[in-house]
Amino acid sequence: MDTSTYAIEAEVEASHWWFVGRRRLLKDLITRQRIPVDARVLDIGTSTGTNLRLLKELGFSNRQGLDRSDEAIRWCAEKGFGRVEKGDACELPFGDGEFQLVLATDVIEHVDDDLRAITEIRRVLAPGGTAIISVPAFQSLWGLQDDVSHHKRRYLKKPLLELIRRGRLACGDIFYFNYLLFLPIWAARQLIRLLNIKLESENQVNTRVLNRILTGIFLLDVATARIVRPPFGVSVIAIATRNR
Repeated sequence: MDTSTYAIEAEVEASHWWFVGRRRLLKDLITRQRIPVDARVLDIGTSTGTNLRLLKELGFSNRQGLDRSDEAIRWCAEKGFGRVEKGDACELPFGDGEFQLVLATDVIEHVDDDLRAITEIRRVLAPGGTAIISVPAFQSLWGLQDDVSHHKRRYLKKPLLELIRRGRLACGDIFYFNYLLFLPIWAARQLIRLLNIKLESENQVNTRVLNRILTGIFLLDVATARIVRPPFGVSVIAIATRNR
């Protein structure tokens, strides 16, 4: 990501509706896996630490972060979120089978070889371990945040499922989320493009009142997405396992 984007994210990730809602979804998914709190857990692509914040709150004492950006690592250190090593998602600097849980949320869209990234996730997972992988969905939603975050692509559910299977992971569940705000986000991104509005990050488009409203909507969204199974969403998330 752009350096300015890291600074904005670092400032807002604790309370911004998007990060709050996604942490709620991840908390539910992780809790369902019944992973011991002393298990080794890896967060790939920590950025400024939103997932490490969650893992710390859940009591995971043996958490490890990885990011290729010195800026991201610095922010995580300042916030006291634990160890973050510098490295590449396509060449993880860890041994085979080291982790019982791997988080790769909004990561593989950044790399050229996403199959290599999935294969590396499988390699560092212990047999029976779980990977939670989320990516931005629908190319029609491409906008400013994709540009400043240096995304390579957005995904649909079926191609992501095929990618996970090609990486020799078993996918236990996959579904779209952030479906309630799909049309407003699409419209906002079209408007930003049409009016050539200059922003360093979409996270700047917020106020205290708006954040409260969007937080409520998004929390409802992540609480229902797994049940409703919407045919679209701003993001798609998969829960995968390494069987052997």
